[in-house]
Amino acid sequence: MSASVAPRSPSAVDLAVCVRGVTKEFGKGAAATQALRGVDLDVASGELLMLVGPSGCGKTTLVSIVAGTLAPTSGEVVVLGQDLTRMSSGRKVRFRRDNVGFVFQSYNLLPALTAAENAAVPLLIAGWRRRDAVEAAAGVLDRLGMGDRLTRLPNELSGGQQQRVAIARALVHEPRLLVCDEPTSALDAENGRLTMELIQQLAVQPGRAVIVVTHDARIYAYADRIATMEDGRIEAVEVGPHRAPPSGG
Repeated sequence: MSASVAPRSPSAVDLAVCVRGVTKEFGKGAAATQALRGVDLDVASGELLMLVGPSGCGKTTLVSIVAGTLAPTSGEVVVLGQDLTRMSSGRKVRFRRDNVGFVFQSYNLLPALTAAENAAVPLLIAGWRRRDAVEAAAGVLDRLGMGDRLTRLPNELSGGQQQRVAIARALVHEPRLLVCDEPTSALDAENGRLTMELIQQLAVQPGRAVIVVTHDARIYAYADRIATMEDGRIEAVEVGPHRAPPSGG
């Protein structure tokens, strides 16, 4: 990766995520492990930020805190204007349900549900009628080129098709924050490219932010900014290829 660049810092009104001085410690006393060591990070609305670095550097811990599934030991975490550190556990559950979408490396599809039913799960959790939820999910799947696979079970789908169902499930409730944990690592180059194109096309919009945790250098080209982590800290934030101006001229 090239030398660190100092991109324009988004203004407060542009921020979807604002992390300040966040630490996370697992265990106590002599056995304690410091996973995060005073992390500062901004993610602007309308951008795709990639979080990169070696295994064990704290990437998944950081995005879990941003998504509200893990509490920091100290520091401030403001997501979509809401201070997660001041929320009760019940309010966090509702916040995630209404505002956060997840795309996982392992898909996490329910084997007994069809593609459309899997994609509809967030709407069913939110209390939608089953028929309406499945119909809405089918619409998203159709946009992802899966209109002829709606009634297929996960074991009847290829890896790339299962990933599309996972993307549909993450987007069906129109979340304002999408968190993707290694979304392409189990895919070949072509399916990885298609996955990132779909995420960029459907998820990167004004008022919505996307964070992608990845080891896959093949997809760096889709990043607006790239934040590099090392030993529980953000070491550099660079302008990504997708935002960088063309060379020459």
